[in-house]
Amino acid sequence: MMSASDVLAVLSLLRGAGAEVALAGGWGIDALLGEETREHRDLDLLHDREQESTVVAALAAAGYTETLDQRPVRFVLSRPSGLDIDLHPLGFAADGSAVQSSFDPAEPFRYPASCFVTGTIGTTTVRCISAEQQALFHQGYEPAERDVRDMERLRLKFGIDAGL
Repeated sequence: MMSASDVLAVLSLLRGAGAEVALAGGWGIDALLGEETREHRDLDLLHDREQESTVVAALAAAGYTETLDQRPVRFVLSRPSGLDIDLHPLGFAADGSAVQSSFDPAEPFRYPASCFVTGTIGTTTVRCISAEQQALFHQGYEPAERDVRDMERLRLKFGIDAGL
């Protein structure tokens, strides 16, 4: 499982390498909520695809190796201890918005500049995506029970309609 201290160590490592990332997925939701609400099996990170070699090199130096390649949509780096980082390359525009490839090339994932916000893990401020963007990405598939609970927490705190 990925602990809060594991997340903060990864973020510190990447920041030290000069790479800017944003949390998504479960840790992104917990950052928005300002508390750890459940166990996390991985860490979802959004990164600038122009910084991908920096991100990969920094994580490789920390013992991560690539275990799944579904580029340009996503790829996974893992440590033998079982820590997994699910990386999502984004192409950023001058206005701060971004686009991520999807498995349907006609329907890329779009990130308005306003969806990049901050949250907290412990007492550390971290970059993450907004509750509205999280809800958007939890559409179009059969949600796991943890997804339903995550969306309910976002609805209660932020008043959004997560649609699950």
